[in-house]
Amino acid sequence: MIAKIVIPLLLMILVPDIYIYLNHIRAKTRLPLRLLWWLPSLSMVIYTVCMGCMRDFAPRDNAILNVYLFLLGLTVVPKLVFAMFSSAGLALQKVFRMRRNYGTAMGVFLAAGSLYVLFYGSFISFGKLDVRHIDYYSDTLPASFDGYRIVQFSDAHVGTYGRSRAGLLSRAVDSINARQPDMIVFTGDLQNMHPGEIRPHIPVLNRLKAHDGVFSVLGNHDYADYIAAPQSVKEANERETVELQTRMGWTLLRNENRAIFRGTDSIVIAGMENDGDGKHFPRKGDIGKTLAGVSDSAFVVMLEHDPTSWRNRILPHSNAALTLSGHTHAMQFELFGWSPVAFKYSEWGGMYYENTRAINVSTGLGGFIPFRFGVPGEIVVITLHKGTKQLH
Repeated sequence: MIAKIVIPLLLMILVPDIYIYLNHIRAKTRLPLRLLWWLPSLSMVIYTVCMGCMRDFAPRDNAILNVYLFLLGLTVVPKLVFAMFSSAGLALQKVFRMRRNYGTAMGVFLAAGSLYVLFYGSFISFGKLDVRHIDYYSDTLPASFDGYRIVQFSDAHVGTYGRSRAGLLSRAVDSINARQPDMIVFTGDLQNMHPGEIRPHIPVLNRLKAHDGVFSVLGNHDYADYIAAPQSVKEANERETVELQTRMGWTLLRNENRAIFRGTDSIVIAGMENDGDGKHFPRKGDIGKTLAGVSDSAFVVMLEHDPTSWRNRILPHSNAALTLSGHTHAMQFELFGWSPVAFKYSEWGGMYYENTRAINVSTGLGGFIPFRFGVPGEIVVITLHKGTKQLH
């Protein structure tokens, strides 16, 4: 991950320091303090180069990456924010011949704001859990399933739940069970990089219980593509990830489906493998195989990790009424209902409709990085209703 952006990171570290040194440090401090100014930057440059030399997507010990990113937020981002606004203010000061650089004051204020975001998102918001409720109406839902309750959770990234955070996962499992769901679905990214992260959490995840069981699909992180290893090792890791979900009693759907019955009525729960762009994220989905044997008139709930597949594959090539996805995390940052991830994804968090068909994109439970601001971890309670929603 770091290896691909080493040069931009080094520029982000050094350029603000050079600007601040030339405009605010050099003429106002003594030589020992001027030399001391460069110590944090030198440390971050060395840390960045070391991180960039790693062959894997991230270190096997996630703490190394987490500390690095926290230090970026603590020592680099505030200076970057300050330098951007101060330099812009300096340019305006010269153009309009103003007496003061108002950008400097704004830069100080926003730099302090970036530190608030860092500490709140890392130590408070990441530990929060929301329960979002959705009512989905459909005329094609069999009458016996009116009121059927599905609880969705996604993107657990259990490798991030070390000893200090293990209680957060246990609390989420208890909250899911407390909804007394007819069905629990998990829409991918159980691990960060390898199945060894899952093993310590099996006793907790094994507690998930629902009348019709727990169904899951694989996310992009579950295919073990994030480690630099021979293909045989990656395949062995993927097999273990699959086996561990089976050991927990989950029904992992890999381009396949199951029928759920209430008397003579039935609905179909289908799960398609990750269907990403094929470049950055695996493209393994097969919509025909996923819905093999399913009648066109059946009510289908589709599980698919990557929400882009909804418009690319699911809407044009199936009759699935409701699709449940994850993947985006809302970039784990949201401000006034907007996230930067909206630049990349049309459907990135919440419920979206195309006529009577819909997709719910969960913003996830955890994250590869233990940080969330404005978008706490969530579980989603979806209640199915027969008929058309009544507007009042």
